[in-house]
Amino acid sequence: MSCYPTTPTPGAAARGAAVALLGLCAFTYAAAQSGDPIRIGIISPMSGPNARYGAFANKGAALAASEINAAGGLLGRKVELVSGDSQCVPSEGVAATQRMISLDKTPIIIGDICSSVTLAMEPMVEESKVLLVNAASSNPDITYKAGVGGFKWTFRNYPTDEVRAATVLEYSVKTKGFKKFAVLSVDSDYGRGAIKFTKRYLPKYEGAEILSEDYYKDSETDFRTVLSKIRRSGAQAIILYGQADTTPIIARQMLELGLAGKVALVGNGEFNTKDTIAAAPKVMNGAVEAAAWLPEVPAPRSLKFVEDYKKANGGEMPNNHAYTHYDTLQLIAQAIRNAKSAKGEDVRNTLAGIKYESPMGSVTFDDHNQAILPMALVEIVDAKPVIKGMITTRVDYGASAK
Repeated sequence: MSCYPTTPTPGAAARGAAVALLGLCAFTYAAAQSGDPIRIGIISPMSGPNARYGAFANKGAALAASEINAAGGLLGRKVELVSGDSQCVPSEGVAATQRMISLDKTPIIIGDICSSVTLAMEPMVEESKVLLVNAASSNPDITYKAGVGGFKWTFRNYPTDEVRAATVLEYSVKTKGFKKFAVLSVDSDYGRGAIKFTKRYLPKYEGAEILSEDYYKDSETDFRTVLSKIRRSGAQAIILYGQADTTPIIARQMLELGLAGKVALVGNGEFNTKDTIAAAPKVMNGAVEAAAWLPEVPAPRSLKFVEDYKKANGGEMPNNHAYTHYDTLQLIAQAIRNAKSAKGEDVRNTLAGIKYESPMGSVTFDDHNQAILPMALVEIVDAKPVIKGMITTRVDYGASAK
């Protein structure tokens, strides 16, 4: 029995995730004699530029596994996590998935953070009849292709970019009164996909328009030229779907160019974190995003998760991926209990009809195996994230086809 990652894990963030998993291994090994553990895989970026997110994912899942095991495990068996490194590259994610299926014999896999990797995993798990439960990818194509869309072994416990984009746009126009937008998003499936769906819903609002459209690479650090263009355009808000590490840079440069209080940020780029707000509070005030989760959610179980995670990880504040992987493992555990079986097919059939009470609220699945779950609409007010409402993320497949 081994909890070692199935691929090498260079880098400090990846080593931190590995340490969390190895600590869990020590706990599960002693009890393995009473029955084979239930092995659940996690495919995430544990090396490369997105390793930070993979580290959060693994630590969140490790916390859930430790809680499940401390309560007696599942069906009298312990949960054992097996980790694979996708590097956020489809070919690497496919290779890690293949090793997990062939060598580790995991009947259930959680993955990936990166949508391109999850899309590449879907046909593989379908052929192998291994259950894939996604906890962080937001590309709508994952859902369109799942369930009645064809891939019956893929589920997603995470909102789609389409729902997020539609929600943010509606609030920006109806509540904030914005009509003139500029786009500055990350040049990825995520960034471009969110803008594609924003454009789909834009015609619903008379007079709303996009004045300019720009995308940035992960490594970019100077946005002054494009921000100057946006200032001249007369845009009221910048639609930004981007990387958490880049948002503070953009905010500081907006402050330099005198855009604070004149041009707002809307979209999603971890606007709500303390580091992002502290980078340029005057810029971040008024920023609007739709978040799958944030530490400020007042629900008692969510607040307990924050405290438990910090206690288990040296005071580190959990991010969105830590929570969604924690929650997804708890969801899978509930499905196993309900099915009275850890076989992939039994868990799959149970998930389709489950009603799971998450720390954020009730979760069910539609016929595309997409979770219908709560999401928070957040605005930064006086340098603090304020939840303006909870949205139920039901996909309108009829509208999507138009």
